[in-house]
Amino acid sequence: MSEKRLAGVIGLGSMGMGAANSLLRAGFVTWACDVKKSACDKFEAAGGHIASSPRELGSKVQTLLIFVVNAEQTEDVLFGEEGAVQSLAPGSVVLASSTVAPAFAESLGERLKAKGIHFLDAPVSGGAAKAQSGEMTVMASGDALAFAAAESALGAIATKVYPLGNAPGSASKVKMINQLLAGVHIAAACEAMALGIKSGCDPEVLYKVICDCAGSSWMFQNRVPHILAGDYTPLSSVNIFVKDLSIVLDQGKRAKLPLPLSAIAHQMYLHAAGAGLGNEDDSSVIKIFPDVDLPKASRNHKGPAR
Repeated sequence: MSEKRLAGVIGLGSMGMGAANSLLRAGFVTWACDVKKSACDKFEAAGGHIASSPRELGSKVQTLLIFVVNAEQTEDVLFGEEGAVQSLAPGSVVLASSTVAPAFAESLGERLKAKGIHFLDAPVSGGAAKAQSGEMTVMASGDALAFAAAESALGAIATKVYPLGNAPGSASKVKMINQLLAGVHIAAACEAMALGIKSGCDPEVLYKVICDCAGSSWMFQNRVPHILAGDYTPLSSVNIFVKDLSIVLDQGKRAKLPLPLSAIAHQMYLHAAGAGLGNEDDSSVIKIFPDVDLPKASRNHKGPAR
């Protein structure tokens, strides 16, 4: 079996599952593992192979994509007791796609290089629907050998790949800025819809009008339908932005740069998480506003896949 046709995915959440299915469609022999048996069963039913641990998965592949939640999980699946590094062959390539602090990505690249493993700092964007269709955007940084080793896998999961330099960490810096904007835009969308509903606007009409006006944003158009549907099933949760905006604010502290909008949005996500909404969709930030008569869940109206 060719190196370019063997791939593994650790983490079968909304983005990881989409990437794994895209690799399958592209003809890769694709292995995966996840702590959730239901996700593993779903991927196996689609034609994928399931490994019992990252360590076992590492022995099966030479291209490894990681779609876990944070730096701690990335550390564990690579260097933990059952980590993939123990079995990955020299010359393999790892693509780490979680949103992490740039310094962590830099360190990861150095540690993998010491073991003869190529590394791409490769955070992604686009949402669950684009992940499923193989149309994600990848921000990638790493050396030329890492890009060459990952070329086929990148072609399977993404339609836009932005090379952002030969040093890991550069891509994570760009993703950090994206998450700053995404987090602030979602918080603003929730605040706007809360005020509109409280003021007596029809939420459906308000959404349609704003989508055609200058105040719209991709996040407004993507997240507000979940509010209209009363469907807060998490595709990206409140807790994700508690984490991502923490990375943004930490970087701001190091740079001695004030980030007032990021700080306010972060407090909104913390408020929601403290109210027990941390595992709900990030659009549930709208629930922190008092006495707003939010739309109720309806069988006939559901939010779009993201």
